[in-house]
Amino acid sequence: MKTIWLYLLLLLPFSTKAVSPPPVTAKHAMVVTDQALASQAGLAILKAGGNAVDAAVAVGYALAVVNPCCGNIGGGGFMLIRYPNDKAVFLNFRERAPLAATPTLFSTHPDAEKLSPYLSVAVPGTVLGLDTALSHYGTMTRQQVMAPAIKLAEQGFILRPGDDKYLTQFTDDFRQQPNVAAIFLKPDLTPWQVGDRLIQKDLAATLKQIAQQGPRVFYRGDIAHRIVKASETQGGILTLNDFKHYYVEERKPITCHYRGYAILSSPPPSSGGTTLCEILNILEHYPLSTDGFHTATTIHHMIEAMRFSFYDRNNKLGDPDFVSNPIAHLLSKKYAAAIYRRIKENHRTPASEFGTITRSHEKQNTTHYSIIDKEGNAVAVTYTINGAFGAKVIAGNTGFFLNNQMDDFSKTPGIADPNGLVQSDKNNIQSGKRPLSSMAPTIITRDHQLFMVTGSPGGPRIITITLQTILNVIDFGMTIQEAVDAPRFHHQFTPDAVDVEPFVFSTDTKDKLSKMGYQFTPVNPWGAAEAIYVDPQTRQLKGGCDHRRPAGEAVGY
Repeated sequence: MKTIWLYLLLLLPFSTKAVSPPPVTAKHAMVVTDQALASQAGLAILKAGGNAVDAAVAVGYALAVVNPCCGNIGGGGFMLIRYPNDKAVFLNFRERAPLAATPTLFSTHPDAEKLSPYLSVAVPGTVLGLDTALSHYGTMTRQQVMAPAIKLAEQGFILRPGDDKYLTQFTDDFRQQPNVAAIFLKPDLTPWQVGDRLIQKDLAATLKQIAQQGPRVFYRGDIAHRIVKASETQGGILTLNDFKHYYVEERKPITCHYRGYAILSSPPPSSGGTTLCEILNILEHYPLSTDGFHTATTIHHMIEAMRFSFYDRNNKLGDPDFVSNPIAHLLSKKYAAAIYRRIKENHRTPASEFGTITRSHEKQNTTHYSIIDKEGNAVAVTYTINGAFGAKVIAGNTGFFLNNQMDDFSKTPGIADPNGLVQSDKNNIQSGKRPLSSMAPTIITRDHQLFMVTGSPGGPRIITITLQTILNVIDFGMTIQEAVDAPRFHHQFTPDAVDVEPFVFSTDTKDKLSKMGYQFTPVNPWGAAEAIYVDPQTRQLKGGCDHRRPAGEAVGY
């Protein structure tokens, strides 16, 4: 049945709610991820009595096995937790730059990453992040929540449609490294296909070490030594001190309000929550539901709100341990009203009316998952190794890919890039700094009642994917499945064009927008929003798993 719906989605414009199947429903608890086996691992933990945090840790490790392009223990990310009493916790386990990193690390050698992929590796945060969440807010042991991932790695899993996409795409990269090829290619160096069993014995051994010894083995023990040794022999700058000094931060979530709904999302070093809220504050001035879904008027207002907000994102935000972020100003309703007054009706705001142009280099290959347990605790997690398979290197026999997160920094602040664009120094490389992100794990409430849990991968598009999922439910009355399936568009100020998915606009709407001064660029991929909606009347849970990653699944009980 799912295949039929995907076929219809490819053939038809999103003109009717009937295109999407009904959401998955559950009474007690729900897990939504972009890989079915990871969803089932989380659900098993919930059924065994674990809470949403226990399940989130189990899913995080499971995705490192069954979604190796993007799920990870070699990267980092963010976890947002919300309890029924309105208490909210945000854990920042974003990667950090090595202590030897300097602002000129890449500017003096533009091809440095090609010469040594290890130069692009930042200190991973996922293992300490998941363990911190479990020890502070979970109820189960490390061995219990990691058991599903260890089993999947040791015994292997059968590849389903969607699992093979990235495995086949990067065959040439895998062939260049014997330790990678031994795992992710067949003996004849051809890629694994749907129906094959992918076994990862090295990763299983690493996961067992973490389960038994905790994060210490990753940051001070055997695993850290193996990563540093590989980095040293291949031109990287990682040291044991980098791992020893890594830490997880607990911060207050970004909070804003939109049409009576409270939005909780990610604070810096993520730009996600701040930019999402700035856009929502601007759009609150427009009657979107009256103007209509994807009409020229609605799209114009949404694009302009994106452009103004991404301009601020690119110029004013960075790691709060290193730069001052004007959060209160960017989130103020007064500031949003001033932007609203600057937006012209029926015409795009000229780029000349802004200022210095900057752009984001953030990659698209990230992972998001959403969980609600039987007590009403909610968890939203977005984590990443940046590009698909990160730096595309595995240290020795550790079995997992390392990130290329250093690429998320502004590599040449103050110097024009080949496109003539000047980078902001807010996000320049510094020793121990965390790169700016767009990840936006988000939880929404109404009258102190849980309403929605959502987020997505997609680089800078994470913000607008999450935005459109929210608007599709609140303003346009879609089901959660319709909301995540609906075709999308995006604008991040520069390049000054609207990224569009197939069938996103009607011909008439596109013509009207073109006359307003907009240009369009067809772009793929388009993330994967994984969301849960809580029915305000029945309190029934409804899950929406994005059709763009067909290996995913919403499951509940």
